Amino acid sequence: MTTALTISALPYSTDPLALFAKLRHRPGAVLLDSGRPKATTGRFDIVSSDPLATLTMTPEGDTRLSSDMLTLPASLAEDVTAQQQWLIEQLPAVNVKSELPFLGGLMGYWSYDLGRNRADIASQHPAATRLPLLRVGLFDWCITLDHVKEQAWFVGSPARREQVAAWLAAPDTPTTPFKLTQRFSPELTQAAYTERFDAVQRYIRAGDCYQINLAQRFTAHYEGDEWQAYLQLRKATPTPFSGFMAWGHQAVLSLSPERFIQSRDGLVETRPIKGTRPRGKTPDQDRALANDLLSSTKDRAENVMIVDLLRNDLGRVCVPGSIRVPQLCQLESYPNVHHLVSVVQGQLASQHSPLSLLTAAFPGGSITGAPKIRAMQIIDELEPCQRSVYCGSLGYIDVRGSMDTSIAIRTMVADDGALHVWGGGGLVADSQAEEEYTETLDKIRHLIGALE
Repeated sequence: MTTALTISALPYSTDPLALFAKLRHRPGAVLLDSGRPKATTGRFDIVSSDPLATLTMTPEGDTRLSSDMLTLPASLAEDVTAQQQWLIEQLPAVNVKSELPFLGGLMGYWSYDLGRNRADIASQHPAATRLPLLRVGLFDWCITLDHVKEQAWFVGSPARREQVAAWLAAPDTPTTPFKLTQRFSPELTQAAYTERFDAVQRYIRAGDCYQINLAQRFTAHYEGDEWQAYLQLRKATPTPFSGFMAWGHQAVLSLSPERFIQSRDGLVETRPIKGTRPRGKTPDQDRALANDLLSSTKDRAENVMIVDLLRNDLGRVCVPGSIRVPQLCQLESYPNVHHLVSVVQGQLASQHSPLSLLTAAFPGGSITGAPKIRAMQIIDELEPCQRSVYCGSLGYIDVRGSMDTSIAIRTMVADDGALHVWGGGGLVADSQAEEEYTETLDKIRHLIGALE
């Protein structure tokens, strides 16, 4: 199916955007974007296109494989996790020693509603979009930019390298300027949000849950190329777990600051975010907001709750006794917000794959609440539509078993001329409705403002 993989050097560039723009209109083009140079915690950008196969799951739950050379075994028809694992195994084994993150495998997204379906929570509400519940491509090549070592690499066969070189040398494909034809409008009024906030408080007092992540959706209408919108968003808010992919009249534009799960050489890491403040307009105001977040017992309690949930999730597939928390409630600052971020680590048990790890922990506890299943049931009851890709994950799983995925917050979803974005936050017993409503706006105001 494909010849042996090689890794060859390319001229280094600080800019993945110009590179991806040359491939934007190729089938299955995907960009996993570290947000450099402004998002300094990121390291690698990964660019690819033209997958050997694309696996999707319809909103009704049917899986489809698009490929000229592969056909899924009938025995895997009911198991989408096994289908993904089978796809990875169609690539030749890799024995190359490399610290590059991706040497071929799956890239794409897994939606929040995929996780809801797996938890057997039947939604009471309409789908937010017609995007697939899952869309992953099987890629046998990529270009990777390493911004720490200032190096660039082509990963793939020599034949693929010649093919990609021709695509990059071709004249630019004309693009249509992006513009909104209707401004963003909220699905909920502040009064309607407060009614749902009050319902969460009743559930907390009744003992159903102790934290719920409640979100609201905003929708605008647009025309033009979604890639141009991503460039505007990325300029306004570069983040280390960003990504872009588009097909037909649909696209995912993610500017996420949050890692979900990384697995490399068996070491598993998740980095939950809980606790947010906007950046200040002056240095003194900015420091005051950061200090307020660091000293907030409420925000710290929220973060610790989710750390405990994720310790439990990872513990289902990690070596007993290996779970640890090397960072608890540390301040991380981004161009538009301050966050509290923790780190939970573990050692993946030998009988489990990265895909089984992803399945065990999905969706991320930082965007559900706790306990997770009851929180997801309450979310579906109170939010007026399904979440689509929002609060799912973007990322990769490579042929060696390396994996890195985001939490798809600060993410816009384009669907046939409609552009959706969600803002949410964790609610606990001492939350205040007006403050929480304002926080949902703070988290996405810069995204909306970049396009309006």
